[in-house]
Amino acid sequence: MDYMGRENIVYFNVANRLSVDCDCDSNPHEPEMADIGIFASLDPVALDQACVDAVYASPDAGKAALIERMESRNGIHTVETAAVLGLGSREYEMMTI
Repeated sequence: MDYMGRENIVYFNVANRLSVDCDCDSNPHEPEMADIGIFASLDPVALDQACVDAVYASPDAGKAALIERMESRNGIHTVETAAVLGLGSREYEMMTI
């Protein structure tokens, strides 16, 4: 990030057909949730926090499987540690366009 300059990088997360498995898995589990949106930010930590929060806030019943997977793997530690390391902030403002 220092080479490019933080102000020159935009991060995107596409929350499309969410599965409990990584899309890199050669035989992933079927998607548990429908689409919840496309997220973008200049701050990668805020972006990931917003996506985690969106899963928790979703009315989709399939979120239970994703939440169980995230919590059983302590997934939020990645976001917490990234913030502690100064990669970004967990604070964000959601804007719908």
